[in-house]
Amino acid sequence: MNLEIVETAAGDLYVDRADGERGAKAPFFHTYADEAGEVRWGYFCGNCETVNNAMDSMGRIECNECGNIRKPDEWDAAHE
Repeated sequence: MNLEIVETAAGDLYVDRADGERGAKAPFFHTYADEAGEVRWGYFCGNCETVNNAMDSMGRIECNECGNIRKPDEWDAAHE
């Protein structure tokens, strides 16, 4: 795993740009708290390069900075 270090308000995090989730504007890359990539931290928005995003219980990820969004894996109209 080749991780890139990024400085954030939360401290230094490690981004795996080879592994991520598809977003509407750009991918959300998996982010780790440790250099070895063993402690998963969250997601890094590939569009605006921030970790300021949120995930709901259905797996939807939305960037709070640019509005990049990843739709949930399973969608149910009852949740709308």
